[in-house]
Amino acid sequence: MEFMSQTSFANRQSVAVLGGGPGGYEAALAAAQLGADVTLVERVGVGGSAVLTDVVPSKSLIATADAAVAIAGATDLGVQFYARGADDRPLKPEIAINLAAVNKRLLALAGQQSEDMRSTLLEAGVRIISGHGRLEGPNAIVVSTGLHGTDFDRVEADTIVVSVGASPRELPSAKPDGERILTWTQLYDMKALPEHLIVVGSGVTGAEFASAYMNLGAKVTLISSRDQVLPGEDEDAAKVLEKVFTRGGMKVLSKSRAESVQRTDDGVRVTLSDGRTVEGSHCLMAVGSIPNTAGIGLEEAGIGLTESGHVRVNRVARTSVPNVYAVGDCTNFFPLASVASMQGRTAVFHALGDIVIPLEVRKITANIFTAPEIATVGYSEQDVANGQADGIAHKLPLAANPRAKMLGIKDGFVKIIALRGSGTVVGGVIVAPRASELIYPIAMAIERRLTVDQVARVFAAYPSLTTSITDATRAMHAVGVV
Repeated sequence: MEFMSQTSFANRQSVAVLGGGPGGYEAALAAAQLGADVTLVERVGVGGSAVLTDVVPSKSLIATADAAVAIAGATDLGVQFYARGADDRPLKPEIAINLAAVNKRLLALAGQQSEDMRSTLLEAGVRIISGHGRLEGPNAIVVSTGLHGTDFDRVEADTIVVSVGASPRELPSAKPDGERILTWTQLYDMKALPEHLIVVGSGVTGAEFASAYMNLGAKVTLISSRDQVLPGEDEDAAKVLEKVFTRGGMKVLSKSRAESVQRTDDGVRVTLSDGRTVEGSHCLMAVGSIPNTAGIGLEEAGIGLTESGHVRVNRVARTSVPNVYAVGDCTNFFPLASVASMQGRTAVFHALGDIVIPLEVRKITANIFTAPEIATVGYSEQDVANGQADGIAHKLPLAANPRAKMLGIKDGFVKIIALRGSGTVVGGVIVAPRASELIYPIAMAIERRLTVDQVARVFAAYPSLTTSITDATRAMHAVGVV
């Protein structure tokens, strides 16, 4: 069999990518690898906001919080920390967080990641233009490269990939000022740990930052308009997280909608819809995001948008205009960096004639980086209850796992969802430290349509947290799923 050369796929086609986030980066890299003439337009830096102000810095902050928790919990494992006082008697030292140093480090990491990505693209032959770009029809991008919008560059291409991302949603009654009322992109300017952080919004972003700052030592109040944190997520997982939050000293206000946020002399005041007020030193607004699609020529080029401004795409990231694709948080598909990356590769493969496997939402693995983490893939237990899948779920508490006992892990579980009759694995939930790593075997089982028996026959190292996965699947055979 004779394999196609790099350039035979693209036939020297030209690809222009607007936006250098995870999706745009992968699209540009994949196109270059297939031999296309590639230009990437990016205004803030390769990696976009995901690398510079969102995913990379936020997860770095969470890693620091995890380290603080590990130190604080080491006593339970028999590790004791002492310093000797003036009278040579042991003193128990306190854990101190230098937030200015933490923020300096994580922003440096983000900058380095951006530079590494830029270098990779340049080595692959991608042309990078720094500036603000907008579509001029379906085959060209005009880039404003000057400080005052006076210098312009024009990029014409056979294929255009739009990857402009999204920005934090702002409420008129709670306008961020960058000092006391903050979006998640503004948190890294703080020089000291907030005395009392009020987090408005209990979705993924709100829950992650509430968890992190609580574990760093701040007093935290989480305001949720729903009856549980992480609305729409697995109910059992949300209950575990709420228990951990409450045990850690966080105050969770459920079914409480924030009406407004105002500055006070020394902090902020949040007024709820029922008239109650909550006062703190700082407020994080985590009330969703809006796509960066306004004013960049999409509608003029004939590209269809949703009412919310997201670009309508199909499973290969194609828009209503055949040669224009869109990827990442600016689309109506699935707002995850990993999905954006896969969309970017899929879009380019489709445009340049390579082999394409359309994306399936049910195979997407998602992770919430709270402590403990929450990882999900496939059908949920609620989907089963709603009749979307004829399945059965089995949950195994992590505390029963020997490795978990050794590590002092008390909270969490593994939940497997399989089809009734065939036993095919169609969903999974893991609540545990590093759940983002543990979910992969379940995602692989769903991708390859394995049954619970087939998963149970795989050897897992003993002792390990992964044995909870094999234990859960073995238990499902015992209760007659297959």
